[in-house]
Amino acid sequence: MRPPRPDSSLIDPAPPLWEQVAAGFVIVILTGALIGPIFAPDQGETPILRLVWLPVYAVTGALLVLRFERVVRVWPAWLALFAVLILAFVSKYWSIDPGVTVRRVIALAATGAFALYLGAAFRGPHLPRLLTWCALLMGVGSLFMVFAMPSIGVHHDVNAGLWRGLWYEKNQMGLVMVAGATAAAAWLASGSRGRIVPLMTLAISVLLILATQSKTSLVCLALGVGLIGGLWALRQGGPALAVLAVWAGVVGVVGGWWLWTEQGPALLEALGKDPSLTGRTDIWAALMRRVAERPWTGYGYGAFWGVDSVPARYVRIETQWPVPSAHNGWIDLLVQLGWPGAVLVGIIMATATLATVWRLPRAGAIEGYWGLAYLAVFGLLSLSESVLLTHQNLPWVLCLAILARAAAPEPVTARAPLAPKRRAAYQTSPRIAAQYRHGRLRSSFPVR
Repeated sequence: MRPPRPDSSLIDPAPPLWEQVAAGFVIVILTGALIGPIFAPDQGETPILRLVWLPVYAVTGALLVLRFERVVRVWPAWLALFAVLILAFVSKYWSIDPGVTVRRVIALAATGAFALYLGAAFRGPHLPRLLTWCALLMGVGSLFMVFAMPSIGVHHDVNAGLWRGLWYEKNQMGLVMVAGATAAAAWLASGSRGRIVPLMTLAISVLLILATQSKTSLVCLALGVGLIGGLWALRQGGPALAVLAVWAGVVGVVGGWWLWTEQGPALLEALGKDPSLTGRTDIWAALMRRVAERPWTGYGYGAFWGVDSVPARYVRIETQWPVPSAHNGWIDLLVQLGWPGAVLVGIIMATATLATVWRLPRAGAIEGYWGLAYLAVFGLLSLSESVLLTHQNLPWVLCLAILARAAAPEPVTARAPLAPKRRAAYQTSPRIAAQYRHGRLRSSFPVR
């Protein structure tokens, strides 16, 4: 017997179409699609690129005012956002570039506010549906760039021939398509109407991920879509399948951990990776030496990787490579905000995960288990990419949006109207009808 579909009374109505378009516009800009490669092809910070964000901040402010009542209700998520903003802003006093730190904090505040709006306004299945539409739009645009404008859509450097679509480089496209594929799978698992759009998005996303040849994106795709498919199957299969799946999951985790610890290098070679993870381990070793110099403060939010940064220059000299980032979210947090920043972000992620697991039986089924699947992908991604506490970046925005969704109160189910008077609340309707359909009025005392 199949479980019933989620009660529609627990699903908030979708925002109007114009609001979905406005929010989708901000989401696309947050991915860096097309704007960065055109206005800043060297990935540098330019004045014209800052001007591009002004309309985004204006749209964000308007949406916050529009949904003020809902946004205020997610006040625990606001407390978390204020905590990281305060720490990031205070870091300007020891930052190696205070001006850059202040600008990045402002951008972090604006995109963080949009994240909380996104989680408060797009409840239930509506956020995965919005992300699916955005991914489909960007996926079609990427295919157009690959075939119509290969000078932008295809790499011509060390990654020559690999697709990058609307973005700077292939890994960015891979990560965006992973988010889109996960959202599309959640749309399918939620039981919402419509199958063509999520299926098209899933197919295009998988094609673009394969074209990047990014092993990280491929593993994240398998994790996100596989987790949604597994939870959906458990819900369809009942308690017996759930027990079997839990047992298989425990065995798989233990076996995977043993395989990684005992045969790690061989496993990496099978995946096409060298033991240094394409030079990442050398970067991490050099950065941890910098962390040891300022373990509790870091070098200021957003300031470590500046052009004139002396600590970053040491890292680039040691690795003999113009390193653009740590390729690890946690180490990047350590060099910016020290251990307090890493611990604070870890608490936020753990809180969002626990709250999402708690809501899994009801709210999770309604949204197609998207929240838990994305947090799993985000956690794995943070080990190889700098996606934690990033300004103007979609992965961190979606993490905060999930925290806001978990903090928002559940919609109240429809209830029967109460009696207008207290006395009437204790009165019941007569069990015997006073009038029959084909008879006369029944008297209380029949006349002989």
